[in-house]
Amino acid sequence: MGDSRNGPGREPVSRARSGMVGRRYPRTGTEPVTARSPLKLRLLMASGFLPLFVAGTVLFAVWAAGSQEGDSPGSGPLTLLAVVCGALALTAALDLTVVRRRLRRERGSTG
Repeated sequence: MGDSRNGPGREPVSRARSGMVGRRYPRTGTEPVTARSPLKLRLLMASGFLPLFVAGTVLFAVWAAGSQEGDSPGSGPLTLLAVVCGALALTAALDLTVVRRRLRRERGSTG
């Protein structure tokens, strides 16, 4: 007998067969078949945030380059902000690429 958390008829599945690290029980219902990502919302968000983060990267990089010794904020924090904005811009650009590819694939398979 399993413990009371398993419920009736639910046997633990070994990690080797689960398909995902940490999953102990098989999926129930139709989640794997019907689950969909909100691609159009992701497209809208990535399209909006990409130029915002690129502008932030440029702004903080120029500000850091023009800062002098003793300025507040100093060039260190401004450079860090420029790097963070650059990483977020890269993430938005990659997400935009992935979403466009998936939308193109969905349109091609239905048409």
